[in-house]
Amino acid sequence: MARIVVLGAGGQVGRSIVAEAVRRGHEVTAVDQDQNALKGVPRQATAVTGDVTGRDMVQQQAQNADVVVVALAGCTRPEHANTARAVVEVANKLGAKAPAVIHIGNGGLLENADGERIVDTQEFPAAERKEALDQADALDVLRAAKHNLKWTCVVPPPRNFGPGRRREAYRTAGDRPVTDAQGNIGISYEDFAFAVLDEVEKPRFRNKRYTVGY
Repeated sequence: MARIVVLGAGGQVGRSIVAEAVRRGHEVTAVDQDQNALKGVPRQATAVTGDVTGRDMVQQQAQNADVVVVALAGCTRPEHANTARAVVEVANKLGAKAPAVIHIGNGGLLENADGERIVDTQEFPAAERKEALDQADALDVLRAAKHNLKWTCVVPPPRNFGPGRRREAYRTAGDRPVTDAQGNIGISYEDFAFAVLDEVEKPRFRNKRYTVGY
């Protein structure tokens, strides 16, 4: 059993990760700045209301955790990057006692078939561009961190990502979305959470970014 803290647990992805972690028997702390949003997390998790982008809150939760999952949703620039900076600062302070960090990234930062970032294409929704670019800044912060920080960035598909059926199935890829035989991409929140917890329990992508899909 691992002690897992989920920052941004009130969002749809965060709640799915909390639910999967509880299902597997882990000790889970669900943190979100919106108290009402936390009403949707499983009762087996410990709900905490607070600023998930602040160093004090991150340190308070991280010092007793094995893994911190950063799953912020609907943020505006620079909240993702600020949270990444807080996580790095706290990890440097805790040293060898620092928890592993799993950061939930943005599918817009993956590449299309031409090697172009999806966020930089005309097809990418303009309303989502600021958050994707903030996620790019957060990834840069993690990549620049000292080697004693154990981090992983798990990226969902850039589209067809939403509620669905828990199939306990997924595939992984590097910088481009996972595609099936027909060229389709996508995954449910439930199976994305399944993949995240697999990485929590048996890390395979330390200090790397990767993506998952069917």
